[in-house]
Amino acid sequence: MTTNADEPRTPQRRRTPAGAALLREDVTEAIRGAVFEELAAVGYARMSIEGIARRAGVGKTAVYRRWRSKLHLVLDVVSAMAVLGLPVPDTGSLEGDLRLLYEVTSRALRHPVASQIIPDLQAEAARNPDIADAFQKALRDGQEGVASKIVAAAEERGEVRAGVDPDLALDLISGPLYWRAVVTRSPKLPKGYLDNLARATAGALKAL
Repeated sequence: MTTNADEPRTPQRRRTPAGAALLREDVTEAIRGAVFEELAAVGYARMSIEGIARRAGVGKTAVYRRWRSKLHLVLDVVSAMAVLGLPVPDTGSLEGDLRLLYEVTSRALRHPVASQIIPDLQAEAARNPDIADAFQKALRDGQEGVASKIVAAAEERGEVRAGVDPDLALDLISGPLYWRAVVTRSPKLPKGYLDNLARATAGALKAL
């Protein structure tokens, strides 16, 4: 019988072979969630393993079993953002797909936790190349995967020409909303902004 690495060993149980200890997934997820909360509350510079463990309701050893340091923990959590990704819209039209994507993205970016974490990580990325690489990959991979599928579907429907520059398409699709929500951090979108943005972006992509 294997011994759980996050629980005290019971003398009656057989010793687990070296390297076979299991890390409870619920504990791992609790720690990851605590990282987001701690980043939002105190920022990367003031964040500590002690604070993360306390917020997750675990001991420091449970954190160190999984990550060597605060940096490795944050890099792992930020990189995981790319894996989660965004849902790919399928409304039957380019403008409709863009409108739905903007709705989902806008809500995510304006979530209280995300609105605190993203600017803080951007500032930290300017000082730490490892965080910069992980942060950029998380943002780009998530958006690039969805944007490429939206454009591919539009090509199949004949709404845009074949062979649209994928990097330019990604900039057109993702740039305006990130600029307003993340860079300038506008408190509220004007009425009809997402509709107008979807219409303008669809027009720009069709003109490429």
